Amino acid sequence: MKLHDVLAGYMPEPRGLDGLALAVLLKRQAHGRLTVAFVQPPAWSTPGPAKAEESAWRAYLMEQADATLWQARQLAGEEADYVVHTHKGSGRGLVELARKRGADVVVIGSAPGGRKGRIALGSTADQLLHSSSVPVLLAPHGYADKPPAALERLTVAYRRGPGCDAAVKDAAATAGSLGIPLRLVTLVISSGRPAKVEEEMLMRLRDEAASNLRAAAHGRPQVVEVEVLEGPNVAQALGATSWLPGEMIICASSATGPLRRVFLGDTSIKIVRAATCPVMILTREK
Repeated sequence: MKLHDVLAGYMPEPRGLDGLALAVLLKRQAHGRLTVAFVQPPAWSTPGPAKAEESAWRAYLMEQADATLWQARQLAGEEADYVVHTHKGSGRGLVELARKRGADVVVIGSAPGGRKGRIALGSTADQLLHSSSVPVLLAPHGYADKPPAALERLTVAYRRGPGCDAAVKDAAATAGSLGIPLRLVTLVISSGRPAKVEEEMLMRLRDEAASNLRAAAHGRPQVVEVEVLEGPNVAQALGATSWLPGEMIICASSATGPLRRVFLGDTSIKIVRAATCPVMILTREK
């Protein structure tokens, strides 16, 4: 995965600040380029006497866009590009813009109403996470309040399969280019019931997960950490390990999704909602 051309979806709300803070961090560490985009709704196109209202509405939209990008410029500086894109859906507008500008990744913040430090999925994320042709990176709510100085580690949520193996390969190359460690984790979800047959099954799952992780890490040019995370649900399994302030989780797209598109599966959705650090969803490559 390339991270040289970063596209940040921005709006004058806390989620816009969170996504932009993460995009600036990524652009700086990858020595890349940053485009900040404000997606606004189309103006009315009504004939007759309503033309006067249409003119006023267009002027309002232009004023709003100028004010929004001025605010973004104070945060991201003069080295970024700033664009206004018109579309009825903010997520679909970012998908369209990413394609036009050749972006490598789209970055947005958490939807309103989510818990601080967690990621909530709204309509913008939903549109991106089911149709983007480039990876999508999500910042937790409140990320801009105290962003880390740098990315410190990439963690791949690993589940054996061609899609995840490709994700590990991409993440290893990216971690190497950024000069940070790579970690592979597999989640083992246990029911917590003490039945002997379930305990034996759980033991086999642990052994299989550990074996798969060692195989995925084998032959990498850098040292790769591997961990099996266990818990009664995804949130508690993720809580079974430590997370660095500059951590980023990487998930592969669902194998059932369209090729060269992001498509969020059930487990990835749970990881996104339970994570306390940014999460990147890759496109399906195989």
